[in-house]
Amino acid sequence: MDTLLSWTFPLLRGGLGNLAAYLAAHVLLCLLPAFFIAGAMAALIPKETVTRFLGRNSRKAVSYPAAAAAGSLLAVCSCTIVPLFAGIHKKGAGLGPAITFLFFAPAANILALVYTGGIIGADLALARFVLSLVFGIGIGLIMALLFRADDAAHDQATDSAFGVAGAEGMGRAALAFLLVWIALLLAGTLKLGIFTATWLQFELPLAAAPAWQASLDQLVPFDASRGEEGVSVQGVLLIGLLVAIGVSAWRGIENIQNGANRWTGVSLVLIALTLLLAALSIQATPAGLRVGFTGKFVGVALALAALWRIARRHMSADDLDAWLWESWRFVKQIFPLLVMGVFVVGMIRVVLRPEWIESLAGANTVLGNLAGVAFGVFMYFPTLVEVPIARMFLDLGMHRGPLLAYLMADPELSLQSILIISAIIGRRKAWTYVALVALFSTVAGLTYGAWMDGSSLLSLALGLAGFIAVLAALLSLAGRHRPVSSKGV
Repeated sequence: MDTLLSWTFPLLRGGLGNLAAYLAAHVLLCLLPAFFIAGAMAALIPKETVTRFLGRNSRKAVSYPAAAAAGSLLAVCSCTIVPLFAGIHKKGAGLGPAITFLFFAPAANILALVYTGGIIGADLALARFVLSLVFGIGIGLIMALLFRADDAAHDQATDSAFGVAGAEGMGRAALAFLLVWIALLLAGTLKLGIFTATWLQFELPLAAAPAWQASLDQLVPFDASRGEEGVSVQGVLLIGLLVAIGVSAWRGIENIQNGANRWTGVSLVLIALTLLLAALSIQATPAGLRVGFTGKFVGVALALAALWRIARRHMSADDLDAWLWESWRFVKQIFPLLVMGVFVVGMIRVVLRPEWIESLAGANTVLGNLAGVAFGVFMYFPTLVEVPIARMFLDLGMHRGPLLAYLMADPELSLQSILIISAIIGRRKAWTYVALVALFSTVAGLTYGAWMDGSSLLSLALGLAGFIAVLAALLSLAGRHRPVSSKGV
């Protein structure tokens, strides 16, 4: 029994610690706005507006680049992108463009590219951009081809659900409401000096604050070199408020279709206060708690004020109720799977050792690149954190080829993201997507690694052409044997 406890306790502690750190650091300013953006997409954007640019029948030369361009502007992790993916897909985006958006946004957004170039090198940043763009569009096209019958059925289902009466376009108030939520997301997540800088700070004389932080460090130990974040006093407060939001939302939004009640207002006030608290800089010091007003706080406060004004003066109660209901639906669908996935990943990370890296991924081999992909699955980190971790992997002996495979797979194939995507588009499509990402990430790593090892561009181009030719032939054969119609999505 003692042996069993000594083996299971570290795993449970790792899982709970990882979950606590994630909830404290990433749910509020990242995921919560994403849920509201997804809800706004589903409730407020006419189907015609989505399908005009991202529909399955849109020109591929427009829809796929548009999906990649939209993703490039969002410096958010895969867990944050998933609700946005769910929002555009539910409202009529074709499977292919939606998949391209899902892949490209966390893999090669502009901030990730800049950070990669600064920390690791411009060559890797360029390779990450080019290969993510080509393969992201390629994966989207393949998914659209393999599941064209399901895609057509989904398009018909969205016609039935939302109709085609949105040809007048999106209202200005609804558009402004959506854009302000996007601005709030960016203000809360972008790691730019104007947002991260502290403009004003003061000390709260709480003598017990250092002891509180020391106790939290013992409960949730962390290693910054492995991307582990721990839990701060501020984090504990945020987790408590997150629980309060969940309770009040269950009472006030679960039945929002029957009209708002007092709990609806309570939940919205709690959300606003919690977002503001999350945007502050709060650190335990020997003198107490140091509270800093950051540029992020100012940005979030201005965005919340704008949202209040737009909602109060320019939007109907029906639109607001529909927005809240759709947002809550995404929360119920995605959040439990996210919690489960983060917990399991925390347990897995306990048994992984960085010293395994050189032995598994020290050379540009198929096995080495597959190992890079596997590290991306089981050692998922929030957006941009994967870059310094990749730097650590490089210093520990990982070859630059598998390193690129890791950088392409890590934002895409976290366990929690796989679970959530399965719930949105079905297990068959989700695991096909996982297989394609793993395949293309491995090929990308092998190609870039071979170039770094001295292979000529001509030989690499011929190799990629051969790979694409074989893949196209296999897809053609698969397409011939797939049914023309499908009974469901």
